[in-house]
Amino acid sequence: MFRFHKPVDIVTLFHKPSSQASVRVATLLKQVSANATEVATEDQASDHSHQTHPHRQRQEFDLNITEDPPTADQLQTILEYVGKSKISSIIQGASTEKDALKKFKESADNFKRPVIVDWNNGKAVASDKESEILKVLEQVESKE
Repeated sequence: MFRFHKPVDIVTLFHKPSSQASVRVATLLKQVSANATEVATEDQASDHSHQTHPHRQRQEFDLNITEDPPTADQLQTILEYVGKSKISSIIQGASTEKDALKKFKESADNFKRPVIVDWNNGKAVASDKESEILKVLEQVESKE
Protein backbone atom coordinates (compact mmCIF):
# COMPACT_ATOMS: atom_id res chain seq x y z
CA MET A 1 0.00 0.00 0.00
CA PHE A 2 1.31 3.43 -0.93
CA ARG A 3 1.42 6.04 1.82
CA PHE A 4 2.26 9.70 1.69
CA HIS A 5 4.95 10.58 4.16
CA LYS A 6 4.10 13.47 6.41
CA PRO A 7 6.82 16.10 6.79
CA VAL A 8 8.69 16.12 10.08
CA ASP A 9 7.00 18.25 12.73
CA ILE A 10 8.77 21.27 14.19
CA VAL A 11 8.83 21.81 17.95
CA THR A 12 10.32 25.03 19.30
CA LEU A 13 11.55 25.72 22.80
CA PHE A 14 11.77 29.39 23.68
CA HIS A 15 14.64 28.98 26.10
CA LYS A 16 16.30 31.01 28.82
CA PRO A 17 19.66 29.41 29.71
CA SER A 18 19.87 31.19 33.07
CA SER A 19 16.63 29.50 34.18
CA GLN A 20 17.01 26.06 35.79
CA ALA A 21 13.46 25.21 34.69
CA SER A 22 14.29 26.06 31.09
CA VAL A 23 17.49 23.99 31.20
CA ARG A 24 15.52 20.98 32.52
CA VAL A 25 12.96 21.40 29.73
CA ALA A 26 15.70 21.60 27.08
CA THR A 27 17.22 18.37 28.40
CA LEU A 28 13.85 16.61 28.42
CA LEU A 29 13.03 17.73 24.86
CA LYS A 30 16.44 16.58 23.62
CA GLN A 31 15.83 13.15 25.17
CA VAL A 32 12.33 12.84 23.67
CA SER A 33 13.63 13.97 20.28
CA ALA A 34 16.53 11.51 20.38
CA ASN A 35 14.21 8.63 21.35
CA ALA A 36 11.75 9.48 18.58
CA THR A 37 14.57 9.70 16.04
CA GLU A 38 16.07 6.40 17.22
CA VAL A 39 12.79 4.56 16.70
CA ALA A 40 12.09 6.29 13.40
CA THR A 41 15.42 5.31 11.88
CA GLU A 42 15.26 1.58 12.61
CA ASP A 43 15.75 0.14 9.13
CA GLN A 44 12.94 2.14 7.59
CA ALA A 45 12.95 -0.01 4.47
CA SER A 46 11.65 -2.96 6.47
CA ASP A 47 8.15 -3.35 7.80
CA HIS A 48 8.22 -3.05 11.58
CA SER A 49 4.45 -2.91 12.03
CA HIS A 50 4.58 -6.17 13.97
CA GLN A 51 6.88 -4.55 16.53
CA THR A 52 5.41 -2.41 19.23
CA HIS A 53 7.09 0.44 21.02
CA PRO A 54 5.04 0.88 24.20
CA HIS A 55 7.01 3.88 25.45
CA ARG A 56 6.97 5.70 22.14
CA GLN A 57 4.56 8.59 22.26
CA ARG A 58 5.86 10.69 19.45
CA GLN A 59 6.91 10.56 15.81
CA GLU A 60 10.26 12.06 14.91
CA PHE A 61 10.37 15.87 15.08
CA ASP A 62 12.84 18.69 14.53
CA LEU A 63 13.70 20.41 17.79
CA ASN A 64 14.43 24.11 17.54
CA ILE A 65 15.83 25.67 20.72
CA THR A 66 16.04 29.46 20.61
CA GLU A 67 16.92 32.16 23.09
CA ASP A 68 15.23 34.76 20.88
CA PRO A 69 11.73 35.89 21.78
CA PRO A 70 8.99 34.98 19.32
CA THR A 71 7.94 37.38 16.60
CA ALA A 72 4.60 39.16 17.09
CA ASP A 73 3.01 36.73 14.60
CA GLN A 74 4.47 33.72 16.41
CA LEU A 75 3.25 35.09 19.73
CA GLN A 76 -0.26 35.53 18.37
CA THR A 77 -0.23 31.93 17.16
CA ILE A 78 1.07 30.69 20.53
CA LEU A 79 -1.70 32.58 22.34
CA GLU A 80 -4.28 30.94 20.06
CA TYR A 81 -2.78 27.51 20.81
CA VAL A 82 -2.92 27.93 24.61
CA GLY A 83 -6.38 29.51 24.68
CA LYS A 84 -7.75 32.57 26.45
CA SER A 85 -7.69 31.04 29.90
CA LYS A 86 -3.90 30.51 29.79
CA ILE A 87 -2.71 33.78 28.23
CA SER A 88 -1.17 34.83 31.56
CA SER A 89 1.00 31.68 31.52
CA ILE A 90 2.69 33.07 28.39
CA ILE A 91 2.75 36.85 29.02
CA GLN A 92 3.29 38.16 32.53
CA GLY A 93 0.19 39.99 33.79
CA ALA A 94 -1.85 39.72 30.58
CA SER A 95 -5.49 38.64 30.55
CA THR A 96 -6.47 39.11 26.90
CA GLU A 97 -4.72 38.55 23.59
CA LYS A 98 -4.68 42.30 22.90
CA ASP A 99 -3.25 43.00 26.37
CA ALA A 100 -0.63 40.27 25.87
CA LEU A 101 0.53 41.71 22.54
CA LYS A 102 0.75 45.19 24.09
CA LYS A 103 2.78 43.97 27.10
CA PHE A 104 5.05 41.97 24.80
CA LYS A 105 5.74 45.02 22.62
CA GLU A 106 6.54 47.04 25.77
CA SER A 107 9.09 44.45 26.85
CA ALA A 108 10.00 41.01 25.55
CA ASP A 109 10.89 40.21 29.18
CA ASN A 110 7.13 39.85 29.81
CA PHE A 111 7.31 36.64 27.74
CA LYS A 112 7.60 33.77 30.22
CA ARG A 113 10.04 30.97 29.49
CA PRO A 114 10.29 28.09 28.92
CA VAL A 115 7.57 27.88 26.26
CA ILE A 116 7.25 24.77 24.11
CA VAL A 117 5.38 25.02 20.80
CA ASP A 118 4.41 22.17 18.50
CA TRP A 119 3.68 24.24 15.38
CA ASN A 120 2.38 21.40 13.21
CA ASN A 121 -0.11 20.10 15.77
CA GLY A 122 -1.25 23.45 17.17
CA LYS A 123 -0.16 22.97 20.77
CA ALA A 124 1.83 25.10 23.20
CA VAL A 125 2.61 25.19 26.91
CA ALA A 126 4.59 27.42 29.24
CA SER A 127 5.70 24.98 31.89
CA ASP A 128 8.59 22.98 33.24
CA LYS A 129 6.31 20.13 34.38
CA GLU A 130 7.27 16.99 32.54
CA SER A 131 3.67 15.69 32.39
CA GLU A 132 2.41 18.91 30.73
CA ILE A 133 5.28 18.94 28.25
CA LEU A 134 4.79 15.29 27.31
CA LYS A 135 1.07 15.95 26.82
CA VAL A 136 1.92 18.64 24.25
CA LEU A 137 4.30 16.22 22.51
CA GLU A 138 1.88 13.30 22.40
CA GLN A 139 0.69 12.45 18.97
CA VAL A 140 -1.95 9.94 18.04
CA GLU A 141 -1.00 8.08 14.91
CA SER A 142 -3.81 7.26 12.54
CA LYS A 143 -3.48 4.01 10.61
CA GLU A 144 -5.04 4.52 7.21
